[in-house]
Amino acid sequence: MGKLDGKVAIITGGGRGIGYGISTAFAKEGANLVLTGRTLATLEKAKEELEKAYGIEVLVVTADGGNEEAVNNVIQKAVEKFGRIDTVVNNAQVSKSGTMLADHTKEDFDVAIYSGLYATFFYMKAAFPYLKESKGSVVNFASGAGLFGRLGQSSYAAAKEGIRGMSRVAAAEWGPYGINVNVVCPLAMTEGLEKWKEEHPDLFEKTIQGIPLGRFADPEKDIGRVCVFLASDEASYVTGETITLQGGSGLRP
Repeated sequence: MGKLDGKVAIITGGGRGIGYGISTAFAKEGANLVLTGRTLATLEKAKEELEKAYGIEVLVVTADGGNEEAVNNVIQKAVEKFGRIDTVVNNAQVSKSGTMLADHTKEDFDVAIYSGLYATFFYMKAAFPYLKESKGSVVNFASGAGLFGRLGQSSYAAAKEGIRGMSRVAAAEWGPYGINVNVVCPLAMTEGLEKWKEEHPDLFEKTIQGIPLGRFADPEKDIGRVCVFLASDEASYVTGETITLQGGSGLRP
């Protein structure tokens, strides 16, 4: 038996990168999944792989997280399909990483704020009634970009620090309903990070030099397993925490 047998998790951006690693970790523990993102083909591929490998059910719904109506549609379809929502993992984010603050435009900032902060807000608000019923959990994603002020990450950091602040308030407001809300700050090696490394080698080197063990986390084994723990009954007492995963250096609340 898995830690999450019979539970239902919504994972934004769950078809690739860190999101796919999280999806895999949840599937291995028996959770049925609702995967969202912008590209149907990516989601369908993830669905096929996860259902075949782990015998769970996966619902895919394309959605732009910055669009409240689209988010409400995801929640509605999830409840229609599975009848419950136990966990929401707000992983998806778009930003102009690598662009210095002085070179940012308002449009650049809007991309980060809408795809990150607003999307997290929309999903939390829409899922709240169902999380109350299940005494569920929310796992939001922030970043060391905001915690440590990394170069070229101003709009990304602004969105992520907003998510952290909102999550702390939600943990206080939702605790009486049995809902725990926590934040993970990951630094994982993905295809997107490989591309960023090629485009901004100097910034990459500055980042890797600040990681104690000199490596990035694994999307499934490191990031995904922490998210599984936070969504499990074992972590029902943990809320309002920021857990930083810095390339295998451990948990730092």
